[in-house]
Amino acid sequence: MRILSVGELLWDVFGEREFLGGAPLNFSVAAQRLGNPTFMLTGVGADRLGTQAVESMKAFSLTTGLVQIVPDSPTGIANVSTDASGNANFTIPRPAAFDYVYLDAQRLNAIHNMHPDWLCFGTLAQTNPQIEGHVQKLVALMPEMKCFYDINLREGHWDLPLVQRLSGMASIVKLNESEAEILFALTCAPRPYSLEEFCRHWSSSYDIDLVCITLGSQGCAIWANGKLDRYAGYAVQVADTVGAGDAFSAALLHGIQLEWPLERVAAFANALGAIVASRAGATPAWTADECLQLIATT
Repeated sequence: MRILSVGELLWDVFGEREFLGGAPLNFSVAAQRLGNPTFMLTGVGADRLGTQAVESMKAFSLTTGLVQIVPDSPTGIANVSTDASGNANFTIPRPAAFDYVYLDAQRLNAIHNMHPDWLCFGTLAQTNPQIEGHVQKLVALMPEMKCFYDINLREGHWDLPLVQRLSGMASIVKLNESEAEILFALTCAPRPYSLEEFCRHWSSSYDIDLVCITLGSQGCAIWANGKLDRYAGYAVQVADTVGAGDAFSAALLHGIQLEWPLERVAAFANALGAIVASRAGATPAWTADECLQLIATT
């Protein structure tokens, strides 16, 4: 499976500690580690953090040919705070270098020649109309390519029409239950909310094949073939939740592409998300064997 990931590359800043992050980058690292060649279209500044980001991507075995250096804009950062349960809150200054990515004919041709099977994106970077336009252009250029949309709402960095447009391009949509409740209230009120009703509404409205809702320590729920099934999670001591959902997404797509039964897909994704949550930073070290061991011993 070959993946093109589009969106923000930034550094998660916890006080004096800096961890390379951004949901598309976190996802790309996990997908690459699972053996799926992954290419990331993003931008960094001509600054210390930009140089370190490119070097870190190389260390993660990610190709950096689509990373653009933006001389007059800083590399993105997210100031992160966590609550007592390890849940993260983000403050993301905009604009940043990832807002100024451009696609000329040469870059479009290079991407086309990569023959990606999946285009993966979130919401945050697409609040810049230019970046959303790039995603739409890529979808039009490669109609055989499928789209994975991790909704991933960040306060101040989304709006409903954008989420609806992006959902309309996706074969798979992933979000958490809080996000499902927000979107349901905005589009279906005053109908009573349920997870199943949200999935039925969202999948039918945007012709989505599969909707996955993460439920934290409770695991996840997956809507496919007209029904909703829940899959239990794994208990771990949480260090922080940054990057856990992105690793979950990579494992989910990995299993789906391999045509595993949904029960196996969900178990693997839940296990990887739990392992990442148990370790500091968005892209800690882990192996697929650790996921299989967690599944086997729980």
